[in-house]
Amino acid sequence: MSLTSSIYRGHVAHARHRPRPHRLRYRVFSLLLDLDELPELDKNSRLFGHNRAAVFSFRDQDHGDGDIGGLRRWVCRQLEAAGQPTDGLRIRVLCYPRIFGYVFNPLTVYFCYRQGDSLCAVLYEVCNTFHERHTYVIPIAGPSGASIRQHCDKALYVSPFTPMTGRYDFRVEPPQERVFVGINQSDDDGPLLAASFAGRHLAFSDGALMKLLFAYPLMTLKVMGAIHVEAFRLWLKGIPVHPHSAADVPRAATMVVEPDADHPPVAKVAAG
Repeated sequence: MSLTSSIYRGHVAHARHRPRPHRLRYRVFSLLLDLDELPELDKNSRLFGHNRAAVFSFRDQDHGDGDIGGLRRWVCRQLEAAGQPTDGLRIRVLCYPRIFGYVFNPLTVYFCYRQGDSLCAVLYEVCNTFHERHTYVIPIAGPSGASIRQHCDKALYVSPFTPMTGRYDFRVEPPQERVFVGINQSDDDGPLLAASFAGRHLAFSDGALMKLLFAYPLMTLKVMGAIHVEAFRLWLKGIPVHPHSAADVPRAATMVVEPDADHPPVAKVAAG
């Protein structure tokens, strides 16, 4: 059986535009996991585990509503709340894996396909260091091309150096030989921050995972370490600090329905 689950190796980059310019770029890799293939990956891989201890692992509790074994049902509920059919749905999740049991995923992206591999929706699951997460559920209004552009209002406190008010503009190249996920955050004064992940495809195998283990040692710990290092650098630059605004619900979702000619955009927030 040919797997659609795979690996994407590349770079995360951030560029802050104001009030002080600030840039970062780190080497990382992400897994693209087809939820229907997780039992097979768990059974056949010596290095990867699903909902169990392994060198690399994916745990349902890190995503969605945290229900073990219920991640697919959770995604389907979000799409149904956004008015989307879910019969025959294939769900592929782009995220960091747990490495030796640890992970922090600032952003997890769910690519949702109907039969025939037609991309019908993208879910952007944003997590902060306060154990809160918010998912932006955005159906694709028309045929998806090589690049998808979507947008929504910011609904979760993410960083002490960005205000709660603002807007996200997403540009996504769905995973094939490469993948690209770009987010531009803006506020009333214009563009504020650009963040992106760009990666190249690798076939999923124990051999590839072993090479990544040595090429990116303890990567997920380094992700959390880099967050704090960059925060310290921003503080030294005198970037204003915005106190944490606690989420009304620690796990919630916003359903964004793209506008048509006769209706404005609709955004509905619900518990995740």
